[in-house]
Amino acid sequence: MPFTFRTLTRDPGCAARSGVVETSHGRIETPAFMPVGTRGTVTTLTPDDLRALDAQIILGNTYHLLLRPGPETMRHFGGLHRFMAWDRPILTDSGGFQIFSLPADRTLDEEGARFKSYVDCRYHHLTPESSIAMQEAIGSDVMMVLDICVPSTAEPGEIRLAMERTHRWALRSLVARRSSEQALFAIVQGGLCPEWRAESAAFLSQHPFDGFAIGGLAVGDTRSERFDVVGSTAARLPADRPRYLMGVGTPPDILEGIAQGVDMFDCVLPSTLAWQGIAFTSTGRVKLLRTEHRLSDAPLDAACSCPACTAHPRGYLHHLFKCKETLGHRLLSIHNLHHYLSLMRAARQAIEQGRFSAFQRQTLAAIDRHEHDATARPPGRTCRAPATARFEIITTESGAASIRDREAGEVMHPTIGAAQESRELYVVQSRLFERLSQETAKPLVVFDVGLGAAGNALAAMRAARELAQRRPLELVSFERELGALRLAASDEGAARLGWTEADRLATGSLLKTGRHEEPGIVWRLVHGDIERTLPALGSLAHVVFWDPFSPKANPGLWSAGIFPALRATCAPDATVFTYSNATSTRGALLLAGFFVGHGLPSGAKEETTTAAVRLQDLARPLDRRWLGRLERSTVPFPADAPPDALQAVRGHPQFAE
Repeated sequence: MPFTFRTLTRDPGCAARSGVVETSHGRIETPAFMPVGTRGTVTTLTPDDLRALDAQIILGNTYHLLLRPGPETMRHFGGLHRFMAWDRPILTDSGGFQIFSLPADRTLDEEGARFKSYVDCRYHHLTPESSIAMQEAIGSDVMMVLDICVPSTAEPGEIRLAMERTHRWALRSLVARRSSEQALFAIVQGGLCPEWRAESAAFLSQHPFDGFAIGGLAVGDTRSERFDVVGSTAARLPADRPRYLMGVGTPPDILEGIAQGVDMFDCVLPSTLAWQGIAFTSTGRVKLLRTEHRLSDAPLDAACSCPACTAHPRGYLHHLFKCKETLGHRLLSIHNLHHYLSLMRAARQAIEQGRFSAFQRQTLAAIDRHEHDATARPPGRTCRAPATARFEIITTESGAASIRDREAGEVMHPTIGAAQESRELYVVQSRLFERLSQETAKPLVVFDVGLGAAGNALAAMRAARELAQRRPLELVSFERELGALRLAASDEGAARLGWTEADRLATGSLLKTGRHEEPGIVWRLVHGDIERTLPALGSLAHVVFWDPFSPKANPGLWSAGIFPALRATCAPDATVFTYSNATSTRGALLLAGFFVGHGLPSGAKEETTTAAVRLQDLARPLDRRWLGRLERSTVPFPADAPPDALQAVRGHPQFAE
């Protein structure tokens, strides 16, 4: 059955409209919300769960399905519908946003994007044509063109070039499409410039696309900026085809989008926040981890008919999250999606009755301030933090954005920027993907010493998110000064550093509560001097990212006394990675009982340093030639090293004949 769309009702008070989409796998009543099933599953939910919730369409991720299980598997099983036993419509994105979120592991040119797979480290080449071929193998009812996604607050020249290339790729996608039953949507780009958005909408509307998406938003913009763009863009798109706002999806965002004439929405928030113990309710967000719910007999939401609300009190749900029981995540995921899908049904009814504007006002009035902050702060994001006297955002010689500490006089990731250095020096070199792929329920514990602007921590979490089935990650970050992180988490900082919405949600939670949780990931902040907090931690690290400022700014973290404390908190298979290649640092690590080796180059440094509890875990151990250099060095050890330090290192098992 060919794809069709028709409008049923238009609200007299705004641009809201109701309609119906017909596909070969069923109909979709609009406005519609699409639960996100990245890898062919909405996390913890079965297809029967989704049908019970009356989800009319779900979203799948072309990038992740391309890497695993791949097009051959999709074709073998006859597409994603049969593979996951889902008999209703599916929309697939093109992979463009995921490519955008991997700046260190991809290159872009006119032909397409070349990127490294997180599954097997092989390189893939994604083009408009290959993206369409993969989506046809998936068999989705709605396919998206491959686009160039840049932050809406990027430099104007970059936004313009991305928009123009997106147009060219859209036409190539149109030519590549072979299936008449699979709809193809184009994506309007243009940043926050109304003129460019109008130009993009006009160009794409000239061509026979089945629908149009508004992309490139919720990546650095404020809510007021975003919906100025959404309203002006939606008004310029053809009225006889559906309009889809990509990745924007808090309840107030959805209501505003509907009022602007948008028909389709998706967002990971209902599932992601469910795993953090946060529920969307008819009276605002509820954070179930708070102690106030421990003895509560009240339902999560008295107005909700989902299983979490009708069968269990808040006290039980609080207990499940405190115990980290998966049932809590599952119940809250069901609840949050029930809330979203019920909101869409109520919105459609309000439009049909000609009272959507009143419905929108009444719904927002019932939701707490966190949901519709008059300051235009997007929910889930940290409030904009002005550059303080101490920290500022700068551009490195390579053109990467980074943060400078004026007081210390040093720059975080000073040459190639956090995205590339964190990925290569810490994530790749520590074999994090391999370790997280191990089939064990025991968490992989990573110590992130020198949190700074969270470059290394976020790189580790991005790696964990890329793996569909993974070992749990427990990330522990140590920091005593949070000013850099607050600046990085601001609107300006996140846009300049290329953070995703998931990055901002995680850091916002960490700054507010000292803890962030999402599926398979726990991130904790240990705030204070590490000399005091490390010995009292009680956890054993499998991987250590040692990345504080230099000995000049942080002498205590490069002393002979700190590394024995670190060694005492390391698991038997632990490895340590640091940007330093100083002889004194390597000498101090040897004195602490580590085996020490040469690390990968980084920026201007020809090599860095690795250390391990076991010699076998070093790729290139220091040898006796390095020992000779130590003996000739004028600064072989930190100032607090014992008098017999050189003799102790000479007797280290690493240098035994």
